[in-house]
Amino acid sequence: MTSELDGDSPELSRPARRQAEIAAYVVKHGSVSANDLVEAFGVSVMTVHRDLDELERQGIVRKYRGGVTAQPTSVFESNVAYRLNTAQAEKSALARHARAMIEPGMSVMLDDSTSALALIDLFEDITPLTVATNFLPAIGKLSQLRDVTLLALGGIYSPSHDSFGGLPCAQAVEALHSDLLFCSVSAVSATHAFHQEQEIVLVKQAMLRSARTKVLLVDHGKLQRTALHRLAPLTDFDLVVVDEKTPADLVEALRDHGATVEVAPL
Repeated sequence: MTSELDGDSPELSRPARRQAEIAAYVVKHGSVSANDLVEAFGVSVMTVHRDLDELERQGIVRKYRGGVTAQPTSVFESNVAYRLNTAQAEKSALARHARAMIEPGMSVMLDDSTSALALIDLFEDITPLTVATNFLPAIGKLSQLRDVTLLALGGIYSPSHDSFGGLPCAQAVEALHSDLLFCSVSAVSATHAFHQEQEIVLVKQAMLRSARTKVLLVDHGKLQRTALHRLAPLTDFDLVVVDEKTPADLVEALRDHGATVEVAPL
């Protein structure tokens, strides 16, 4: 499958190739000014803004006064291309720590987070497993593994998240009961997990109801933040795993509010 950020496809028109290159540039840098893009790509300010309007329409970036960003806010979640390229070492550490909870023969549910996606690279020596997920990159990886029974959870496809969601997906989730759920969110306060989009929250809440043991994987960059929609209290999770870059006082604050927290070494 060709990425929407792949600027090398011969099928793309010249403007589409430039837009793909601009998208990749913004994803790499997180946030840039319009003037940065004019200088980097040798085009006019008008052309840059026209390209950014199209990329914003696709949900890849968000414009603000004087520039553009791929970073999340309390209302908007980052595009999956940005999330795949951030906090990679931390997500790998969380996955290694979480892997110890999985035993052959278990049923595992993964949400559409890139934190949970990192676990799949560690599955090969703990099969057989049954794995359910609504995340298309996870489905692609799992389909290549032997001794993994894959349950692909369908629903309404979101290009910006590269996953399936909405009520059809939530209903598919609630027809299951898994041994383990590994999931993440975009923001975590001292007491609650949050996400920017109600459609995503709907599916994640269904996953929480459908799993025996619920594990939240959170890199330190998501802590001390909130987003528009409250997903669940942290005490609803059996375990919250953070990476070792998390300040000790934040770990203690989470524990003081009742969460069970483990720190994953990098």
